[in-house]
Amino acid sequence: MKILIACEYSGTVREAFRSRGHDALSCDLLPTDAPGPHYQGPVEDVIRDGWDMMIAFPPCTHLAVSGARWFKEKRADGRQQEALSFVRMLMDAPIDRIAIENPVSIISSQIRKPDQTIQPWQYGHGETKRTCLWLKNLPKLQPTDIVEGREQRIWKMPPSADRWKERSKTFQGIANAMANQWG
Repeated sequence: MKILIACEYSGTVREAFRSRGHDALSCDLLPTDAPGPHYQGPVEDVIRDGWDMMIAFPPCTHLAVSGARWFKEKRADGRQQEALSFVRMLMDAPIDRIAIENPVSIISSQIRKPDQTIQPWQYGHGETKRTCLWLKNLPKLQPTDIVEGREQRIWKMPPSADRWKERSKTFQGIANAMANQWG
């Protein structure tokens, strides 16, 4: 299958699909952290290139309810509307199977409710990070390895230059579940 992994710099999901024999390309404005097929630039440049599936991780900066205290400012200056327009563009892409991943966000109230909410602890990671999936022609992900622990490590990360990068990485267990169940 030819799969576009949109808004992914880490290569985690891309490599999970490639390890199962798929032709997967990650795309992000940032360079990739892991060697492999990656397009550095806007997803709009490649979104119409005949993909069988797209898994997209649109930036949550102006969408996630964890930043609700800044919503008024982000609405006023247009950043929130721009972010929602980007999500709509991804959802409306001419691709048969689509998954959009984002934390709990205003996508739910401004576009539509998610099809599924998952947690890392359902896929082998003892952490909590409630994550929503909006699906088109894809089944819900089934848990693969429910573990104890359930620490809020991501939410409690101390400030650092790379905090945003660490918070945005897909857990390997979730990436593997996507590749195994959707690939």
